[in-house]
Amino acid sequence: MAFEGLSERLQGVFKGLKGKGSLTESDINAAMREVKLALLEADVNFKVVREFVADVKEKALGEEVMGSLTPGQQVVKIVNDELTALMGGANSKLTYSPKGFTVYMMVGLQGTGKTTTCGKLAHYLKSNGKKPMLCACDIYRPAAIDQLEVVGKAVDTPVFTMRESREPDKIALAAIKEAERIGCNVLIVDTAGRLQIDEELMEELEVLKKAIKPHEILLVVDALTGQDAVNAAEGFNDRLGIDGIIMTKMDGDSRGGAALSTKKVTGRPIKFVGMGEKFDALEPFHPERMASRILGMGDVMSLIEKVAAETDEKKAAELERKMRKNAFTLEDFLEQMGQIKKMGGISKMISMLPGMNSAQMKGFDPEKSEKEFVQFEAIIQSMTREEREDPRILNASRRKRISAGCGQPVSKINQLVKRYEESKKLMKGLNTKGSKINRMFGGF
Repeated sequence: MAFEGLSERLQGVFKGLKGKGSLTESDINAAMREVKLALLEADVNFKVVREFVADVKEKALGEEVMGSLTPGQQVVKIVNDELTALMGGANSKLTYSPKGFTVYMMVGLQGTGKTTTCGKLAHYLKSNGKKPMLCACDIYRPAAIDQLEVVGKAVDTPVFTMRESREPDKIALAAIKEAERIGCNVLIVDTAGRLQIDEELMEELEVLKKAIKPHEILLVVDALTGQDAVNAAEGFNDRLGIDGIIMTKMDGDSRGGAALSTKKVTGRPIKFVGMGEKFDALEPFHPERMASRILGMGDVMSLIEKVAAETDEKKAAELERKMRKNAFTLEDFLEQMGQIKKMGGISKMISMLPGMNSAQMKGFDPEKSEKEFVQFEAIIQSMTREEREDPRILNASRRKRISAGCGQPVSKINQLVKRYEESKKLMKGLNTKGSKINRMFGGF
């Protein structure tokens, strides 16, 4: 989970502060030493850490305690505000050309996931009503053009190539004409990378920038490389003047130093983060929500948005009607599980709830829960329609037959039925009108 180590350390620091009725300067100094160590261990840039701690300390010592907050809570609020400001303050949205046709130039070093991110960005743009085209301008890396074509097919997006050309600027200019001709309104240009920043790479990118005049230059960096990602961002920005950053592999970075350092060092915002391998796993970056998650206060807004995006309104209304009539079947239970899987699984959903970091989730095994979903799905699919609609008819002989059909023991079938009955009772008692989260998570 992103920022897992930092989150645990900071929550441990502030747990002690919250229990005190008043704070001394010594208390603040001790807490700030721990915060400093936590940030350095998270691979945050040293200069950034020093400034951050100094700013928090100054405000913590000089701030008047708000009437409804204890001193400890006030310090947490200050840290939350400063973390939010450190990562950019507010979500920096992708902008579009007022002329109606937008060109995004994707840059970055090799190995950051740039080509795959082009596909993810195309998927995101399509979900927001745009008609993108991908353009292959990496003429050096073996199979780069082939990879982009595979990516384009996966996200159902046209890909422009000129395999015989060795001039990226001419390829991109031809792609603009072709995109406009076929009715696309966004061109995503995949450029060449290197193992490190060098003069040849920068000169080529500068020529390409001058030729196509991109509306935005988006730098793709790998969160797992920590301060190397920050250094790369600084180097690209100095030569090209990037407009935003897409940070990949954030779901695998438990430290988070790159995300906490990049904006401060470069002055350029993180616009998106990659939170998985699938093409729908590119998420807008919200500094205030990420700060809240780091401090254990959850990210309920992102959870609500994810539920809203994935929930079929007609199916949700039908499910609500069934719950009110006590007609919730195992088919509906299976549908509910499928919705949760589409949103990244129950572990991802729980990680967005307040207080649910790894320390609070020690009794919860995400892998076991995901495995159980698969088992339940196999059991339900091995039932007849009559059994799915009315589990009360599942006598011993029926359960043995289902067990043989799905390869799961009878005890697992009993567990499913019990979970279903508990879910049914709980959902019946909820006032679900207008609450998509209740509809989705009633039984889990």
